[in-house]
Amino acid sequence: MTRKMLGTAALAALLATSGCVLHVGGDGDYGGDHYNKIERQESRNRAAISRLELGTRFDAVRTQLGEPDFTEAFMAGGTEIRILRYRTHRTHSDGDTTPDETTPLVFRDGALSGIGEAAAMSVRTP
Repeated sequence: MTRKMLGTAALAALLATSGCVLHVGGDGDYGGDHYNKIERQESRNRAAISRLELGTRFDAVRTQLGEPDFTEAFMAGGTEIRILRYRTHRTHSDGDTTPDETTPLVFRDGALSGIGEAAAMSVRTP
């Protein structure tokens, strides 16, 4: 009887742990593959942004860099201002992209007029 009970207990323990998954690696709740993908995208964005020339048309930048992480658009003094933000670096290891992890591209009337935080701030100060 003791042997049977021991066997039953072992089977119960095996069944109780058979659905467990052990996750190792990566930051937060995300695996290493997720962060490798993000890091590759950040690297590609930095390289593409470094090659941009002022005056490049809005559509050409969107074609080259794709969908931005954040977009703003407004009128200032009769000029259309668009700010596209692309992820270029990690600040928080939480898997979410926040504006402070991006590089802004500023467009005035459809042409690239500035890159970086200083350019973005300049269109907000009178």
